Amino acid sequence: MREISCAVAALLLAVPASAQPYPDRPVRIVTAEAGGSQDVAARILAVGLTAALGQQFIIDNRSSGVIPGEIVSRAKPDGHTLLIYAGTFWMQPLVRKSVPYDPVRDFAPISLIIASPTVLVVHPALPAKSVKELIALAKSRPGELNFAMGSVGAANHLAAELFKSMAGVDMLGIGYRGNGSAVNALVSGQVQLMFATASSVTPLVRIGRLRALAVASAQPSPLAPDLPTIASAGLPGYESQSTTGFFAPAKTPPGIIDRLHRESVRYLQTPEARQRLLAVGAETIGSTPEALAAKVTSEMARMGKVIQDARIRVE
Repeated sequence: MREISCAVAALLLAVPASAQPYPDRPVRIVTAEAGGSQDVAARILAVGLTAALGQQFIIDNRSSGVIPGEIVSRAKPDGHTLLIYAGTFWMQPLVRKSVPYDPVRDFAPISLIIASPTVLVVHPALPAKSVKELIALAKSRPGELNFAMGSVGAANHLAAELFKSMAGVDMLGIGYRGNGSAVNALVSGQVQLMFATASSVTPLVRIGRLRALAVASAQPSPLAPDLPTIASAGLPGYESQSTTGFFAPAKTPPGIIDRLHRESVRYLQTPEARQRLLAVGAETIGSTPEALAAKVTSEMARMGKVIQDARIRVE
């Protein structure tokens, strides 16, 4: 009997660390400031992962910029520090001179979790009721139309710069401290148009404070079912939407990545998760890690030229 006990003990000692139960303590998910779609998506997904994996998934809100990516890139790759962040995270190296991480080299993709459709909205006083009319107006008044945006390099800023580039129009971007301030500036008439998240402007469109022209996604959105896409309404090939990804530090064991991916996708497909995310203006995705990796590299390549041509830079 003693020999059998010794043999069992030897086998247990031989099990590699990567095969130990995961998670074995609370897991930290680093994300953006509280209240935005990334934070809400992280909190909703944390509920599902906590129930599925038996440990608490805790949200760690951080200011935007490079801080969330820097924290996770330097964390131990054991699956206990994770990142949920939108495209601003992987666009940082394109708009900043120095970034303390590489969004491809330093991270292991888990899944694309949500997409937040962008809506092109204008102030009702602007005499443009379609995408074609807006382009014609901008061309007739070069440099006169202003668009509201959040921080330099944010999704709504890049959406506008892509529109300018593809339509061949000259419009001036006016920066605000955040999306809410930018929307307020548009409502008050300080600026004429904005590429905004559907959730932030739909109530204002319904009461006539803003006019929606189109959605920026490649396909019509259930969050704005009455709107055409920008591509179909006058600017073929245009596509821009905010997508949020789920990442672990590079070199995290494949078994952990696989488990996080499977449980994330399973929960995102539940009616509960879908309804909660739709309520805050987000559509669930739940992709493979490979699809997230492809999204990062393709978006960096596609927007790199736009950023360079527009000379977008954050010092």
